[in-house]
Amino acid sequence: MATATNATQAVSPLRWLLISVFVFSSALNYLDRLLVAALAPTLKTEFRLNNTQYGEMIAVFSLVYALAAPVAGWFVDRVGLNRGITAAVSVWSLAGIATGFTSSFAGLLTARTVLGIGEAAGIPAAGKANGAYLPPREFAFGTAMNQVGLAVGSVGAPLLVAAMAPAYGWRSVFIFSGALGLLWLPFWWWTASKVPPQKSIATKASINVSSILLDRRLWALALANALVMSLYTLWTNWTTVFFVEQHHLTEALANQKFAWIPPLFATCGAFFGGWMTYRLMGRGRTAFSARMWTCRIASAFVLVTALVPLLATPIAAAALISASFFGCLAISTNFYAMPIDLFGPARAAFGVSLLTCSYGLMQTVISPLIGWMVDHFGFSPVCVGLAAMPLVGVTILQFAMRGKTE
Repeated sequence: MATATNATQAVSPLRWLLISVFVFSSALNYLDRLLVAALAPTLKTEFRLNNTQYGEMIAVFSLVYALAAPVAGWFVDRVGLNRGITAAVSVWSLAGIATGFTSSFAGLLTARTVLGIGEAAGIPAAGKANGAYLPPREFAFGTAMNQVGLAVGSVGAPLLVAAMAPAYGWRSVFIFSGALGLLWLPFWWWTASKVPPQKSIATKASINVSSILLDRRLWALALANALVMSLYTLWTNWTTVFFVEQHHLTEALANQKFAWIPPLFATCGAFFGGWMTYRLMGRGRTAFSARMWTCRIASAFVLVTALVPLLATPIAAAALISASFFGCLAISTNFYAMPIDLFGPARAAFGVSLLTCSYGLMQTVISPLIGWMVDHFGFSPVCVGLAAMPLVGVTILQFAMRGKTE
């Protein structure tokens, strides 16, 4: 597979420190986003929503997020990483704070819409950072590091809700998390000023946006990503609801005891996916071959998702959800590294943004459907149906990329 940098190039610990600082922006991105999932039972009661309507609220955010993603990716490539992430974090943090002042469902939807616009730049900017500071062999590790941020946000959301909402009300949680984003910005500016991007990177300036849009490899990857991430959507948006409705726990108990556990294992899955690819590339496989081998194994593993609703205790369900999430992220961490492999650092944000767009469009369609299925049939058909989606996605990508990866 064509790459933009030298795979043997050493990366200084200082550059990994910078990537680690950037990871906090991903943590804040997902913290702001998933507070709604952790507060779902409360919001459903306050705004008198059923599961279908809750799914429709997720769909509104997802549609805006999907439509804004390509523009956000182009914007980050155009203005640079520092300006791009500054604009994005500012918008989504202010939207998060505004959520805490809403008093109507219309206001909540408006705040979530603005949040989607800002957060659409988060994952593309992370891809841009990896492309600018890391060599190809470590792209998946960079993506896995970003998943640490997503996991911190995913774990933090239910724990923060459990800690603050009973004492200060649900609105305080949104205000607090939004303020954290504004506090992160000067920390990032200082760090970025100390660590310049690698000057030896070949930027592939000849690859323009129209060429990327005409590349069938990217569209195959976007389709496969949408199928894989359907499982991700299930566990990021519906885990608390699952424990409340399937195991009859209170929202507080579900968040305190169980909902924060699967994201931790998802992070382990991301690092496993990065480590496995790194090891296989070290043994002589191409980047694409190594990534696909890892993805095939993980996509077979996540078939255990179908068994989750059959388990009798919440701790057993949490364990199997964790296993499902682990396998999903082992795939995702490699999928999100592929646009950097294909198009290089100069177009990394735009390439990744199209995967972000496919994820958002998928979530727009599937979220109300999940809600409707849960309202009428429970979680069993949802888990059975989504268990096979990663395997289908990886298989489609394998056939579509045959002979087109060099």
